[in-house]
Amino acid sequence: MTDSYLTINGRSTGEYSEKRSKFLAFAFHVESVEEVKLLVGQYEKEYYDARHVCYAYVLGHLRNMFRAVDNGEPSGTAGKPILGQLNKNNLTNTLIIIVRYFGGIKLGTSGLQNAYKQAAAEAIAVANIEERTVDIIFEVYFEYPLMNEVMRVVKELNPHVLAQDFQTDCLLRLSIRQGEAQHLTERLKLIRGVKVVEPE
Repeated sequence: MTDSYLTINGRSTGEYSEKRSKFLAFAFHVESVEEVKLLVGQYEKEYYDARHVCYAYVLGHLRNMFRAVDNGEPSGTAGKPILGQLNKNNLTNTLIIIVRYFGGIKLGTSGLQNAYKQAAAEAIAVANIEERTVDIIFEVYFEYPLMNEVMRVVKELNPHVLAQDFQTDCLLRLSIRQGEAQHLTERLKLIRGVKVVEPE
């Protein structure tokens, strides 16, 4: 199981022209289908005078949620080539919207596929692509006398400390890369009296 993935940071834009038709491409980092719907809705309103607003997205670190939408273009000529560029670059949590202004000359099936592919590629080419890790968050409960032992493990394995509460009963909320999580939780559980609550 991979515990890292590629996505774009922020937003980027690209443009491609073919036989007077203009293809404006916009790439975004997204985290959910709801966010996708919101952005697509915004661009459909903003570019209400365009002939088509097509898009594709991939979500999840396993890249197992995706969709390609032709929005009135012949089936498979818009969304599919956009999705193809996302897949070619191994991107996830990424949405690409392409706005087409018709130039009066029909491009044909292969011409459309190529235009949407090139416009998507332009937006990706200028995007800030970064690798992100899949992190696991869990909570550690212990009594104050165990503080030194617990913090020794935390210092050695260096998870992110998201929250801490050191009263009589102590709590640490930790985040660590998925591939390193089991080692950390096993080390903490070796300390008698420590309770580790892992995610569902």
